[in-house]
Amino acid sequence: MATYKAPGRCSVCGGTLHVTKLSCDTCGSELTGNFTPCRFCALDPAQLAFLEIFIKNRGNIKDIEREMGISYPTVRNNLDNLLSALGYGAASAPAERMTKKEILAKLEKKEITAQEAIALLEELEGE
Repeated sequence: MATYKAPGRCSVCGGTLHVTKLSCDTCGSELTGNFTPCRFCALDPAQLAFLEIFIKNRGNIKDIEREMGISYPTVRNNLDNLLSALGYGAASAPAERMTKKEILAKLEKKEITAQEAIALLEELEGE
């Protein structure tokens, strides 16, 4: 029997879909009711791919940057997007969390590139 990923949104109105029926392939038993859906099932394919890479790299942002070929701010944006999609609320942007001193320390330790430091510092100045 083919299985498909359950949609999270109604194709008619865009509302949230709820799991109301479960069935057993072995014995044919069925349960109906209102069940809490899996949080991860509602993620889009790009979010699931990022989550897999994040876990595989044990959250090491430098390794994620390298594997995905993206910058530090992009990794942080993807992570913030993922956290929001999982219901943890929108996290503040990296520049809002880091001070100028912290950005320069990361640059000195080669945790971010000069271009990334410039982008983060420019975000700070724009506030």
